[in-house]
Amino acid sequence: MHIRDWPAAERPREKLLARGAAALSDAELLALFLGSGLRGRDAVATARELLSQHGPLRALLERPPGELQDLPGLGPARACKLAAALELGHRHLGAELERGAALSDPASAGRYFAQRLRGLPHEVFAALFLDTRHRVIAFEELFRGTLDGAEVHPREVVRRALTLNAAAVIVGHNHPSGNPEPSAADRAVTARLKQALALVDLRLLDHFVIGDGPPVSLAARGWV
Repeated sequence: MHIRDWPAAERPREKLLARGAAALSDAELLALFLGSGLRGRDAVATARELLSQHGPLRALLERPPGELQDLPGLGPARACKLAAALELGHRHLGAELERGAALSDPASAGRYFAQRLRGLPHEVFAALFLDTRHRVIAFEELFRGTLDGAEVHPREVVRRALTLNAAAVIVGHNHPSGNPEPSAADRAVTARLKQALALVDLRLLDHFVIGDGPPVSLAARGWV
């Protein structure tokens, strides 16, 4: 049965218009991009097969366009559309933290770190530098490591903060394993950073750990 023959309430496009994009499954969202399926299958069935064989959704979308175009049901045009849609989402999220924007919602910083660091094959430690009104001055990747970790030098974080004339800092790093649970080393680094920044009257507002699922805030756990 073609999708147009489905009950209206079950068609992905009609469901989105009536209930919003959040009401759609991963396969239904992907099907809207595909538009049509492989021969003998509708777009939803093709999307489900893609997710089953090459998913989940995050793993599928993190593939470079050159790999996406070779998957069944995609091809160069659809691969480019998916890559462009993902980049649009990244830029929309990044717009929350454009230079000069005030950081009114601390959770938005966690989402931004997740967008920048999630899925990287190695550990990256980064920092958001803020002024006295918590407006964003800069986002910088400061340290890179292997699969197992990155060595963090608090002195370098302090140096960059002073160079940028920052008043506060939010830091974050990713766990390539996907497990966002802060380690004992993460807590120790946070304590050293907080102490080093305080010596020059700078505040450490939070430290986010990025893995699968929501970012983990060390401040929310009382560790900052």
